[in-house]
Amino acid sequence: MQPRERFLAALNHREADHVPLELGSTQVTGIHALAYRALRRMLGLPDITVRLCDYIQGLALLDEDFIRLWGIDARGLFPLNSHNWHVLEEDGGDYWVYHDEWGIVHRRPKPAGLYYSVYQVPLGEGDLTVRDIENHAWPVLGDRRRIAGLRHLAETYRAAGYAVVLKDPFAGLFEMAQRLVGMENLLVMMAGARDVVGALFARLLQLKLDFWEMALPELRDVVDVVTVADDYGTQSSQLVSPRMFRQQVKPHLKVLLERLRELAPDAKRFFHSCGNVRPIIPDFIEIGVDILNPLHTRAEGMDPAELKREFGRDLVFWGGGVDTQGVLPHGTPQEVREDVRRNIALLAPAGGYVFNTVHNVQADVPPENLLAMWEAWREFGTY
Repeated sequence: MQPRERFLAALNHREADHVPLELGSTQVTGIHALAYRALRRMLGLPDITVRLCDYIQGLALLDEDFIRLWGIDARGLFPLNSHNWHVLEEDGGDYWVYHDEWGIVHRRPKPAGLYYSVYQVPLGEGDLTVRDIENHAWPVLGDRRRIAGLRHLAETYRAAGYAVVLKDPFAGLFEMAQRLVGMENLLVMMAGARDVVGALFARLLQLKLDFWEMALPELRDVVDVVTVADDYGTQSSQLVSPRMFRQQVKPHLKVLLERLRELAPDAKRFFHSCGNVRPIIPDFIEIGVDILNPLHTRAEGMDPAELKREFGRDLVFWGGGVDTQGVLPHGTPQEVREDVRRNIALLAPAGGYVFNTVHNVQADVPPENLLAMWEAWREFGTY
C-alpha cells in the first residue's frame, strides 16, 4: 500500500498491510530536535541544521531523507502561530525571553534550555471582568499569511503519496485560557465567575473559527486530518470534574467540531488530550471526535485493552505505541521492544490504530531506544 492509502484504511477502521506510522506531523506527536539529531547520526544520515516546527517545545521539522527511510505515512502542515512565527528571543539574564502575539511572556533557561515555559500571563492581575476580555489585544487568526504556501505543500505531499494533517492554530480552549489568566486563576473563575470564563471561552472559540473559516475553504480538498488539542487529564483523574467540563467547555467544543465537519466534511477530526480522560471519552464521541490522541497508557483508567474494547468501534486511537515517560527514555531497548509489541497487539486488530508514541519524544531519549521502537513497529505491526 501507498502511505496515504494505508493511513486512510486505519482511519476508516480497516486493516491495511501494516499499522501506519506517524511522527512529526503535529505539535503533540513530534520529536525534540536534540533527540532527532542524535537519531540521524545513529542512522548514518547527514548531520544537518535541524529546522523547528515548534520553537516553544523545541520540536524538529523532519526531513525527507529521514521520513522515507523510516516509512512515515503522514506529513503535517504547520500554520504560522505563536510557536513558529516571529519568535524573537530577548536576553533576560539567566533566560532567553520571548513575548508572543497573545501578550504571554515565555522564557527558556540559558545556555541550553530545552524549551520555553510560560513566565507571565497577560490577564492574571486582579479580578478579571468581561470588559477586560473584550479589551484585550487579541491576535488576528483570520490573517491569510498564516497559511501562506500550505496548499502547495499539501499538494506536494499528496503527489508523493502521503496523508496530510493540518494543525490546530493554537492550544485548546481550556489550555489557552490557562496561559492567558494563569491556571489557578482559571480554576477559581470556573468555580465562581462563570460569566467571565464563559466570555473568555467564547472569545477563544471565535478566534479558532476565524482561523478555520479562513483556512479550510482553501485547504479542505488537500487535507485528510484536522487537529484540535486541549488537556483535561492528569495521571490519576481530570483537571476539572466531568460535570464542569460538560457545563463549561463541551458546548464550545461541540460548536467547533460541528463547524469543522461543515467546512471539511471529508477530513477526520483528531482530538488530543493527555492524561486520564476516560470519563469524558463518550462526550468526545458524542460531539464528533473521530480520533483520540495520545492514549496515555500510564495514566489511571487508560488501559489500552479496555479502551479498544469499549470505544474501538467509534474512535481511532493515534499514539500509545510506547510509553514516553518511563520506558522510552529510561528503559532498555528490549523493554522498549516489549512495550511496543504489547501495545500493537492490543490496539491494532480490526484497524483504527495509528502508531505513535505517548506524546512528543523528549530530548533525553537515547537513539538506541528509538531504533528499537521502530524495529518493533516494523516487526509486530504487520497485519
